[in-house]
Amino acid sequence: MQHVSTRPIIAMVAGETSGDMLANRMLSGLRPKIPDALMHGIGGPRMAEFGFVNDWPMDKLSVRGLFEVLAHYREISGIRKQLREQLLIEKPDIFIGVDAPDFNLDLEIQLKQAGIPTMHYISPSIWAWRGARIKKIAEAVSHMLVVFPFEEQIYRDAGIPATYVGHPLAQVIPLHIDVASARDELGFPHDARIVTILPGSRISEIKYNTVAFISAAKILCERDPQLQIVVPMAGSKQRSYYIKLVVQAKLEGVPVLLIDGKSHVAIAAADAVLVASGTASLEVALFKKPMVIAYKMMEASWQILRHMGYQPWIGLPNILERDFVVPEFLQSAATPEALADALWKQLNDASLCDRLKQRFTDMHQTLLRDTAELSSNAVLDLIAQSKK
Repeated sequence: MQHVSTRPIIAMVAGETSGDMLANRMLSGLRPKIPDALMHGIGGPRMAEFGFVNDWPMDKLSVRGLFEVLAHYREISGIRKQLREQLLIEKPDIFIGVDAPDFNLDLEIQLKQAGIPTMHYISPSIWAWRGARIKKIAEAVSHMLVVFPFEEQIYRDAGIPATYVGHPLAQVIPLHIDVASARDELGFPHDARIVTILPGSRISEIKYNTVAFISAAKILCERDPQLQIVVPMAGSKQRSYYIKLVVQAKLEGVPVLLIDGKSHVAIAAADAVLVASGTASLEVALFKKPMVIAYKMMEASWQILRHMGYQPWIGLPNILERDFVVPEFLQSAATPEALADALWKQLNDASLCDRLKQRFTDMHQTLLRDTAELSSNAVLDLIAQSKK
């Protein structure tokens, strides 16, 4: 690894909460090596911990679903255009796109063409769907950082430099979970039965998942009135919208502990978790918790996306294990009754829980690398190479 002698400018874009967390791990390794660097672009509070300066709020980009994105296209496209023009003038030492491929890849193509080194951190799921995007990635990306071990060879075979840096969540989440302290922090007795519900961090996810998820909680609480339900919210906007949806559906009587943030505490405390598909499902697996994965979206988006997948799984734990280790319920299949029945089985099948814990422990070991060191070294190496 080579060190950069002049004050570098590092531009980054992270489009949502999971990207903010990914970038946080990178910056934790990068900032000590280049303490005077200007780091700016679009990010979240975890990136700000390392002096990252936001030019636009991250939630402007936190939209999922084909038609949902179209509704916000003009604003998102305008932000990208302004950022591109700013960066083409500034000429940062590197641009790092953190996930958000629909926003970042087009931006990376234009920056790379202008001679700015581009790095993309976390591969789009080309192994799951839209595999043809690897051609666009080759045009856009000087170096790819991947978080799953099987991805590195895919990119090298396509002539794209790539480095497996492990998944940062595998470092953030301990191998052995202290359930008792998590329950203490939330004010629950150690012998409580707890279900944590994670409807998603995006407003669009909360919109489509909340009613089915909380209706499932209602069924579970009717079966076991002593059951405790915890729902962490990613921010005040998400919390307000969640409450609005619950009231509209007349579900405010369901006994839920609604908390701000602390999703990891809520997962650690749980006996089982109902989680929207996405990075959160991997978090739950690394906490070695039984889970049910579900996802709902705008029907028009679903009708298009359902025909585009290459494999039968959508949840990251199942993709990594190449097996339906935990149940998945998508769109119309994600009924309150189906979700409740699947969670009920996990709450009451001790041998199933033991098997899941072992498989998830093995998965954790596979994903455990010094992500901060590996990713920050890759950034500095790419900057140094570009200056030769």
